[in-house]
Amino acid sequence: MWAKLTPSSAETYNPADCVANYVTFEYEYMIRTRIIGTGSYLPEQVVSNREVGASLGIEPAVVSRLTGIQERRRAAASQASSDLAVEAARPALVAAGISASDLEAIVLSTTSPDTVFPATACHVQRMLGCSTIPAFDVAASCSGFLYGLSMADAMIRSGQVKTCLVVAAEVKSRSIDPADGDTALLFGDGAGAVVLRGEPDFDQLGRGFLGLRLRSDGAQHGLIRIPAGGSRRPTTLETVEAKGHTLRMQGAPLFRLAVKRLEQAIREIVKEFGVDMHDIAQLVLHQANGRILDQLTKRLGVSPERVCSVIGRYGNTSSASLPIALDSVARSGRVLPHDIVLLGSFGGGVTWGAGLVRW
Repeated sequence: MWAKLTPSSAETYNPADCVANYVTFEYEYMIRTRIIGTGSYLPEQVVSNREVGASLGIEPAVVSRLTGIQERRRAAASQASSDLAVEAARPALVAAGISASDLEAIVLSTTSPDTVFPATACHVQRMLGCSTIPAFDVAASCSGFLYGLSMADAMIRSGQVKTCLVVAAEVKSRSIDPADGDTALLFGDGAGAVVLRGEPDFDQLGRGFLGLRLRSDGAQHGLIRIPAGGSRRPTTLETVEAKGHTLRMQGAPLFRLAVKRLEQAIREIVKEFGVDMHDIAQLVLHQANGRILDQLTKRLGVSPERVCSVIGRYGNTSSASLPIALDSVARSGRVLPHDIVLLGSFGGGVTWGAGLVRW
């Protein structure tokens, strides 16, 4: 973390003395990471419940009841994840009041990259014209945006960078089997972004991240995955014919685990930081399924209006769903300066996590 040290200077500082005499320096201030701008982008094409349900013989009203989704978006044939990411980044930069040239790093979450390599973040860096700043991808499935926030926060507080773009972009429609009811009804395409900046925190009520806590359990990796296309099962004619490159999900056990782990993560982080659930202005959670949001609302004992829900309009946009929902909350005026916002996500891996932000 950046800090000014007093009263020592470079001339008087002796590391050996610090160790021997347990000397510590007083910090005049600490650095806290703040969200200074949000943005999102949803492709123009709207896909209705009638369209996704047709190949499965499911009526639109049944799709809505099962998922909480009325429609979702689909990227144009010419659009890749980097294109969506750039479109989400631009309004975030405007909201932050900075230009792309002010960025010092880009962290991008996706499970639908433009290419295996280079990283999609490098394409975004090129398209935004951000000089030679570091840019890299995070692959933590639907939890990827929260993981990306944690990485960016660590870079900022360690002094590596001061301003960072964290963006999540997904074109899940390219890996969906229309005949698979567990996935075809849920997923859509989209992107969301935030601009982070390190700012001095002079008191305990400073605005910014209070804490981010991440978890994973690789023993549950088979609950949601794309079986082929990696080094374990390289692409072959057989894997393509067997639809091994499409998303596969065990809906029922994944649903139960997501509710359990998210509730646990949320309760743990509010306890750790001494926050009462009633003090949280908005819970912004991964938009996986409307029924998951309903279950968490009931289990946590919070009113529905304090749980952001955009899944009805956009479907499950994987790691992009959290920043898309956050942008909706930020632009709607539902949070005011110094309000506490809770972030939560769950995804393949399996991975999950929670965060607290003082807006």
